[in-house]
Amino acid sequence: MRRALAAVAIGGVLLTGAACSSDEKPSAAAAPSPTPSAAPSPTGPDYTANTKVVCDKLQTIFNDDIAAFGTQIGKMIADKEAKKAPEAAAAQKAAQAQLKAVGEKVRTETSAALDPELQEAGATSADKFAKSAADTKFFDAIKTTTDLNKTIQAQMTEWLNPVAGYCG
Repeated sequence: MRRALAAVAIGGVLLTGAACSSDEKPSAAAAPSPTPSAAPSPTGPDYTANTKVVCDKLQTIFNDDIAAFGTQIGKMIADKEAKKAPEAAAAQKAAQAQLKAVGEKVRTETSAALDPELQEAGATSADKFAKSAADTKFFDAIKTTTDLNKTIQAQMTEWLNPVAGYCG
C-alpha cells in the first residue's frame, strides 16, 4: 500500500508542477510587449497580476487536492490488490468525490479571473475533471500501480492542459 501511495503522490505532484510550468502560452500572451506610451495599449487590458493570483490558487489546488485524490487512488489500489472489494469501492467513491471537488475548485477560481480566455480554459479543465470523476471505466481500469502509471500522466496532462498555458 505504501508503494501505491508513494507512486501516486510523487507522480501527481511532479506532473502538476510540470503542467503548470508549461512553455505553452496562449496566443494573446505570446504577442510582443507594446512599447511604453502615453496612449492606451491597443492590445487590450493587462491581466497579468490577476492571472498570477488565479494561477497561485490553482497551484495550491493542484498540489493539495490532487495529492488527496492520489491518496484515495492509492488506497483503492491497495484494497483491490488485497481483494477487499467493499474497501476498494469506498476508496474509489472517495477518489471520485475528490476529483469532482478539484474540478469544482478549478471552476470557482478561474471564474473569478479577469481574463475571459483563462475563464474559458478553467471551465474546460473543470469539465474534464468532472468527466473523469464520473467515469467508472477510468477507475475500473486501475487495479495496480502499473495500471495507474500507464494512465495517470496522460490523464493529468488532459486535466491540466487547458490552464497550463496561462500559469507558466
